[in-house]
Amino acid sequence: MTDVLRRGRTSLAFSFLVQGVAFALLVTRIPGIQNRYGVSDGMLPVFLAAVPILAGIGSVSTERLVRRVPPSRVLRWSQPVVLLALLAVGAGRQMAVLALALAAFGLAVGGLDASMNMLGVSLQRAYGRSIMLSFHAAYSLGGIVGASLAWVGAHYGLALWVSYLPVVLVLLPAALVGSRWYVDGEAQAPEEKGAAAGAGGGLKWLLPLCLVMTVAYIGDSTVSNWSAKYLQDVLGSSEQMATVPYNVYMVTTLLGRTVGDIGVRRLGAVAVVRAGALVAAAGFAVVAAAPGAWVGMLGFTLLGLGLCVLVPQTFAAAGRRAYETGRPGASDAAVARLNVFNYVGFLVGSPLVGALGDAWSYRGAMLVPMVLVLVTLVHARSFAPGADRYGGGHERPRTADVGRSSNGL
Repeated sequence: MTDVLRRGRTSLAFSFLVQGVAFALLVTRIPGIQNRYGVSDGMLPVFLAAVPILAGIGSVSTERLVRRVPPSRVLRWSQPVVLLALLAVGAGRQMAVLALALAAFGLAVGGLDASMNMLGVSLQRAYGRSIMLSFHAAYSLGGIVGASLAWVGAHYGLALWVSYLPVVLVLLPAALVGSRWYVDGEAQAPEEKGAAAGAGGGLKWLLPLCLVMTVAYIGDSTVSNWSAKYLQDVLGSSEQMATVPYNVYMVTTLLGRTVGDIGVRRLGAVAVVRAGALVAAAGFAVVAAAPGAWVGMLGFTLLGLGLCVLVPQTFAAAGRRAYETGRPGASDAAVARLNVFNYVGFLVGSPLVGALGDAWSYRGAMLVPMVLVLVTLVHARSFAPGADRYGGGHERPRTADVGRSSNGL
């Protein structure tokens, strides 16, 4: 590997980590945000739903934007907007400020998520082997760091802006410096950009991957939104113990993604995705049947190990298969469109489990994401490329596939 690619991989991993920190700082301090602005329980779901909806708009807009500018440039300027919007959420006082800050956060997150994964897919193509899970492992690590910082802020009763300001002051300049070494995919000639504009037209094969992405985020949002309530209200744990499952889930997600690329290289993406779906389904089954809190935490541990591989491999499969169509820009278009279903799953998951829990039972509600995640088995072959270049490493990438650095190297 060239120094350009190594620096590109490191800088992109840092960007994933920064995004994990920022997102965790926002979502784990929602009660503090609600108290600061006086947001009622009835209005809170509106604010929470607006962020993923606007993020979806941002992702779709990024598909069009990268026809004119490289994804590295979108990422370079969307990440500071996310961090500054986070600081604005913590520093404001009026409802209008919160609405504007969350709108900016959502739109920028959509562009950031899409462009990060575009760069990750193109770097994996240049490396000629699976590295996509390592980027999402950095995101998981950032989430753990962000959640830990949020806990410190809440524990010591720090104002939101006091919690957010040091993080932004450290991460924003570091992200801007690191952005010098982002590596884009192969350049498009001007005459190819017209072809790229229609690249998304032939992406019907993307639909199974969109379904898998949605299901994965339904599972993830179920854990993030309902694990504490489930452990306390259904399994009878203490309030303190009820905070443990999500932390365990995040740690096992990090561990699974850290070693996941090795599994993809040795076993192939299809086998890893099937195993992940089965382990995740087993986790939901254990949670639903758990007689007590400790068994319930075992179920959430299995969920982290199973779900962690699905999202990175779905992005990797979409980018790889789009690239194999030979259409300029098809890979970026596929990643941007697939990224929208990240937010669809997030929007559907929490209300779905809550409605089923109230109408039926929370144990029964846990069986629904279990069945949904098993749908991944039906579409597992969608993760198999025409030739397993990047999972098994049987074929080296062509010279033209090695990207260019965003600073012109």
